[in-house]
Amino acid sequence: MLFSNLDRQSMCEALTSQTHDCLVIGGGITGAGIALDAASRGMKTAVVDMQDFSAGTSSRSTKLIHGGLRYLEQAEIKMVAEVGKERVVVYENGPHVTKPETMLLPFYEKGNLTPLKAKMGLKMYDVLAGVKKQERHQMLSKKVTLKKEPLLQPAKLKGAGFYVEYKTDDARLTIEVMKKAVQLGATALNYMKVNSLLYDSDKKVNGVELEDQITGETYQVFAKKIINATGPWVDSIREMDKSKEEKSLYLTKGVHLVFDQKVFPLKQAIYFDHVDGRMIFAIPRDGKTYLGTTDTPFEGEDLADPPVEEADRTYLLDTIAHMFPTLNIDETDIESSWAGLRPLIAEAGKKPGEISRKDEVFVSSSGLLSIAGGKLTAYRKMAEDVVDLVAKQLKQEVEILYSKSDTKNMPISGGEVGGSEGFETFKQAQLSETKDLPIDHQTKEQYINRYGANVTKVWDYLRTHQEEAAKYDVEPIVFAALLYGLHEECIYKPLDFFAQRSGAIYFDIPVIKRNAAGVLAYLQDVLRWETEETAYYRREINQIIEEFAG
Repeated sequence: MLFSNLDRQSMCEALTSQTHDCLVIGGGITGAGIALDAASRGMKTAVVDMQDFSAGTSSRSTKLIHGGLRYLEQAEIKMVAEVGKERVVVYENGPHVTKPETMLLPFYEKGNLTPLKAKMGLKMYDVLAGVKKQERHQMLSKKVTLKKEPLLQPAKLKGAGFYVEYKTDDARLTIEVMKKAVQLGATALNYMKVNSLLYDSDKKVNGVELEDQITGETYQVFAKKIINATGPWVDSIREMDKSKEEKSLYLTKGVHLVFDQKVFPLKQAIYFDHVDGRMIFAIPRDGKTYLGTTDTPFEGEDLADPPVEEADRTYLLDTIAHMFPTLNIDETDIESSWAGLRPLIAEAGKKPGEISRKDEVFVSSSGLLSIAGGKLTAYRKMAEDVVDLVAKQLKQEVEILYSKSDTKNMPISGGEVGGSEGFETFKQAQLSETKDLPIDHQTKEQYINRYGANVTKVWDYLRTHQEEAAKYDVEPIVFAALLYGLHEECIYKPLDFFAQRSGAIYFDIPVIKRNAAGVLAYLQDVLRWETEETAYYRREINQIIEEFAG
């Protein structure tokens, strides 16, 4: 199956030329996971998104595969157990995009988190999450804690818990899951907006009308089951179906700030409680440190690009001043930032931080299936539950029997390296076999971690397209990644590449500054943009550069 906007017309034909078993609306991690699970069972599967894949919540998280330690306080025992166990599954199926990350959990005299509370919580977490023996928590003295992270506030520090979580690139995880679904037969296309739902004579939903956000053309796509996995837009689709009854979404906003390591030289990932009780992460990554998240009600209208407001920045800067007092960081030190929305299920009388992160599936009288809530870590299990329901319904309605899910031990795209142990062997082999490439060791590691087993295709583009890269004045390795993204990762706009496929918009603004003009020129040529379209994308890129690079 194709997965490139160079073949957009063929992909549109694949969407419209058949009746699918299931059509997934929403190309974030939940939709991608559902598409993979369904396709792996042999269902004719399609997935569409009105934006780029993962452009919403699934590229704007804290970028951790974690078990939700703080939810133990809310007695979310079952969720912590289930999600905690899924961490290792996600890691082993995609060891290039998910990695273990040791985490410090400091506690202070008269703080919200006491040593006893931390010890009990971490011990319970180890048990519930089935943590491997070598990764179980330790309790550290003040001296050892400050040795691991000297930037911590030393006054009244009692010590810290030390345990293992997993870090990820949320957008890359999403695209790798989607690529695997496509590999197994799914049709997936971005920039396709659902304008309306279609119904049969019995008022059962059986399709959608799509509007191509690039060409303006409209299409009708039919399926036995329509699954609404649109995150913050779940209620919009339910309203379209006239089935938004009883429970509804409660959107909260989470903001993260990014700093250069020279300004915020964090050695060790920290998970700490602010004075108001909110838990905050500070995480070193690729020469940067990022910190978040806030958790405030969101009542704005721009669900696609919620703003990072002054109050958000002030709140997080205050947490830095409180926990890392020697840094003297202010707003001018912020390199980039992002805001994402959490589509929680409303619970009367509860504050944002108190609302359960558990997922729930709504089935309307028309047959529309909507999934809301949930956590990035649990995407695979959420997808399994949804497709189990679809399989049960199809068995009852059309007497088709589908197998159970087998995604638990299924590598995602790029993860076909034999799990975490195999990935280390693969990485060393790649480093040894690529001495001819015009990039340094650190860059090779960065790209191996980004693309996993697929990195060999990027190397091939690098070896064969250096003259073309020079023609467009794009760095050779960036151009190679661009070609791979165009041919095999369904990019269309420059920001698809710089944001969702590479993360440069958050962690490497200089790369955008150096290569944006050439990337724009190349995509204009191969995708045959009109002058007005090119101008729009140029303004989009320039706005990013001006906002973050000064």
